[in-house]
Amino acid sequence: MNLKDGVKTAENKVSDEANELSAFVKDKNKSLVDRLESYEDIINLEVGDTGLNRAKTMEREFGIRQLYIKYEGDNPTGTQKDRIAFAQIYDALRREYDVVSLATCGNYGVAVALAANLAGIECKIYIPECYSTDRIVEMEALGAQIIRLPGSYEDVVVRSTELALENDWYDANPGGSNTPLQISAYSQIAMEIYEDLGDAPKYCAVPVSNGTLMAGIYRGFVSLYKRGKTSQIPKMIAASSTRKNPIVQSFLSGLDHCKDLNPEAIKETKYNEPLINWHSFDGEEALYALRESQGEAFNISDRKMKEMTSLLARKEGFRILPAATAGLIALLEMDEKLNFEPGRFVAVLTAKN
Repeated sequence: MNLKDGVKTAENKVSDEANELSAFVKDKNKSLVDRLESYEDIINLEVGDTGLNRAKTMEREFGIRQLYIKYEGDNPTGTQKDRIAFAQIYDALRREYDVVSLATCGNYGVAVALAANLAGIECKIYIPECYSTDRIVEMEALGAQIIRLPGSYEDVVVRSTELALENDWYDANPGGSNTPLQISAYSQIAMEIYEDLGDAPKYCAVPVSNGTLMAGIYRGFVSLYKRGKTSQIPKMIAASSTRKNPIVQSFLSGLDHCKDLNPEAIKETKYNEPLINWHSFDGEEALYALRESQGEAFNISDRKMKEMTSLLARKEGFRILPAATAGLIALLEMDEKLNFEPGRFVAVLTAKN
């Protein structure tokens, strides 16, 4: 199966120009510098620069002014995960790795599979035996090898990291040595919001799971503020599935560290799966962002996420994964409680449905 067939089967949007550049990247007769330059061109063509849209209908519905939606569904595989996937595959290519490996429950695996396919790097994806995801078809169509392992997602991350070390593969898992690279990739979201608004928003709301996304966005805004580009650092709002995320629970408990949850208390549903875990691999970074920005954290029920998905489809025309709406729900609930003074407010919607 060639790349175009794989991309078509996976329903990913990759341009003909990216496919042409991919052929150059895969040609090992070319210099590494030229191959890296072509892969960087692919990233610039395909990843990021996602839409920031003012949600005027939602403003009227909820009585909030200047509500903006940062829609990460515009990325090739439909989620924010493309940002860190492509950044890490670029790094793997630069360091001349032949194989990349990672654990996933779905979205991240598709993103890395696509990024690796475009670079000509073999991709091994580990998925917990107890998890089911429709996106396996896409991963396989993009040439990834799927390996099932026993245990929770957290267990599989640990085991796949060990296997990467043993076999000298590039480890693309969260919480490891690549965390700074992942945070840097996500910081670009803050840069894009700044470019569109001309300043930082008053609040920025984000769904959280491992915490890397929120940590990256916060670091991006801090960098902008330190460089004198913005007048403020936004207060960060973290939102996740009710009592199923260590970052949110640790913050609400007033802890100065991210405390693991009881694995047996974490129950997966088709709505909360992208958010839940008992151990957040970048939880400390995310908790730091919440504290330093004087932000807030919220538990969001499956029912509310499902209802918000329907509302966004009707009012704004977005097809959003329920879990991706958690930050927006939290932002609106906070406004209802505090009656925000005029300002600009951004909710990051992380994935399309």
